[in-house]
Amino acid sequence: MIIKTRLVKILTFGFASGMCLFPFVLIGKEIEITHRLLNHEKIHLRQQLEVLVLPFYFMYFLEYLVRIIQYRNFSKAYRNISFEREAYYYQSHIDYLENRKPYAWRKFITRSEPALTST
Repeated sequence: MIIKTRLVKILTFGFASGMCLFPFVLIGKEIEITHRLLNHEKIHLRQQLEVLVLPFYFMYFLEYLVRIIQYRNFSKAYRNISFEREAYYYQSHIDYLENRKPYAWRKFITRSEPALTST
């Protein structure tokens, strides 16, 4: 279920356009809903189901802390969380979820390509 709300801005300190709080996809009130944005969030829904929802949030936050130490930059840390890397990498591939292998986010933990630094 997609919900447009100002809550996204509050919970992400104005940083994100959307977020998943299983089973909901929250999109910022002023944000245009695009196929790319929805696909990004649907990838997160799949990740949350795989890891069981609460452990997903724990793992996400723990990796974020590790990435902050690694990059010393909040934005770079966020963009390099393995869950985010997978979602950003495949957000434009609309049929990605049809062929995605379970736990595909794991290969993004130590991916050898350069770190993601911008949109």
